[in-house]
Amino acid sequence: MQALELNSGLQYRQDKPIPAVCGDEALIRVKLAGICATDLELVKGYAGFSGIIGHEFVGLVEAVGQEKHRHWLNKRVVGSINIGCGDCEDCQSDGPEHCSNRKVLGIRGHDGAFADYLRLPVGNLFLVPDQVPDEEAVFTEPLAAAVRVLKQLAPLPVKPVAVIGPGRLGLLIAKVLGLAGYDVEVLGRSANSLTLPKHWQLKAELILNVPANHYDYVVDASGQASGFSQALRIAKPRGTVVLKSTFAASEPLDLSKVVVGELHILGSRCGPFDEALVLLQQGNVPVTTMVDGRYSLKDGEVALRRAAQPGVRKILLQP
Repeated sequence: MQALELNSGLQYRQDKPIPAVCGDEALIRVKLAGICATDLELVKGYAGFSGIIGHEFVGLVEAVGQEKHRHWLNKRVVGSINIGCGDCEDCQSDGPEHCSNRKVLGIRGHDGAFADYLRLPVGNLFLVPDQVPDEEAVFTEPLAAAVRVLKQLAPLPVKPVAVIGPGRLGLLIAKVLGLAGYDVEVLGRSANSLTLPKHWQLKAELILNVPANHYDYVVDASGQASGFSQALRIAKPRGTVVLKSTFAASEPLDLSKVVVGELHILGSRCGPFDEALVLLQQGNVPVTTMVDGRYSLKDGEVALRRAAQPGVRKILLQP
């Protein structure tokens, strides 16, 4: 099969074996996959991953490892990305997201979605509603991550929230928070980057126009160390900064304000796929307006370079 493999550099391969499935696993033929900031960081060396990258996908189940899972055959699915051991206390109580022995699709110890086929446990699969087309379903994973931010902020007093980064993930976070009733402002580095947030009926402003110590709650979805530095700058003393970016920082970060301002730093990662699919089914998040290009797998290296360009949001891969 075709695949984009990371192994001392990114390579397009046509000789990778189709994954064999057994037990509770399913074989999924990938229909569409999305490139995200984490994929771009993996290519730079983040997490030291080797293998097939990619974790945002929609596909069709073509085989299952056990007869009892036959009802999944020919179903259109998306899949959560964490694969836990199933036996530890974390897996038993909270799920696989923080299992110390977990594998993560296309990120840690498990080949991913930038290929003709992938394999996942059937417990990771979610059925895509008929009303949700592939071009929207492929956004399920990042939209679920946006919902996770909402859940983490829900117990806290509702106040204005700044979202730094009007890109792929920042837009989804801002829209989810806005739909939930939060007063949200999207902050970017250029006027052009704020055009789509405004089209999504979100308040938007240049980050450099925001004074220091201005927000009680700041979400950094910039994907850059400079975005995190700006988040610290505009956060009020005793405020909360939600760090949603994964980046391989090459320069030291000044964290003195975390101490002096007694800031709360809240990490945020994966979220609920079922709730993300409901949002897509309701049609209130115009995800397809973020698509800036679609490429075949054989042009995957070009596609990742395009996705890394400033101002480009979602690039899709189609096997």
